[in-house]
Amino acid sequence: MNEDIRSAYPESVVRLIEEFNRLPGIGRRSAERLAFHVLKSTREEAKRFATAIEDVKRLVKHCEVCWNLTDESPCRVCGDERRDASTVLVVEQPRDLIALEQTAMFRGIYHVLLGRLDPLDGVGPESLTVAALLDRLDDPARNARGIAVTEVILGLNPDLEGDGTALHLADLVAKRGVRVSRLARGLPTGSQIEFASRAMLADAIAERKSM
Repeated sequence: MNEDIRSAYPESVVRLIEEFNRLPGIGRRSAERLAFHVLKSTREEAKRFATAIEDVKRLVKHCEVCWNLTDESPCRVCGDERRDASTVLVVEQPRDLIALEQTAMFRGIYHVLLGRLDPLDGVGPESLTVAALLDRLDDPARNARGIAVTEVILGLNPDLEGDGTALHLADLVAKRGVRVSRLARGLPTGSQIEFASRAMLADAIAERKSM
């Protein structure tokens, strides 16, 4: 932030603008607008905002089974006895899980990789939760409700990195005698799961293919 802006605002406002400016996709002007929105808010509204941020950092963690974000472990999906714990749908990020859940078509459970393989950026299997997924396949006690996994569905984004990750996982899973399938190409190549429509995701789940 330039010195003219610093001299125009109180130091606390400057710090708030700078923190908003650190957020992805937030430029300086947007950061200023957000800071002034907070300034115009009541003290109680500002406290609720600050408490929400603090609670997220204090309470939210990764599920000990599937690695989804949760405030309890195992998460609600893994702990739901109505779901088929023998079928695991692997996704890249928690937001992909949310998109798939909104279709209400999938009644198994999930595994969140927290990324995908990208050798050019130095992202290998050790940077993801691949080992935790394999542990679930090797030891039913590590899976939800102690149930053995019989099918792994690869729900990775249909792009170069997603395809590479899917091939790597398919090989590891198949070696363990577990059925491997992948979401059908109802998802257009190059797109992102989080931006797909509910109908498109529902078709992709229903029409998944063996690998």
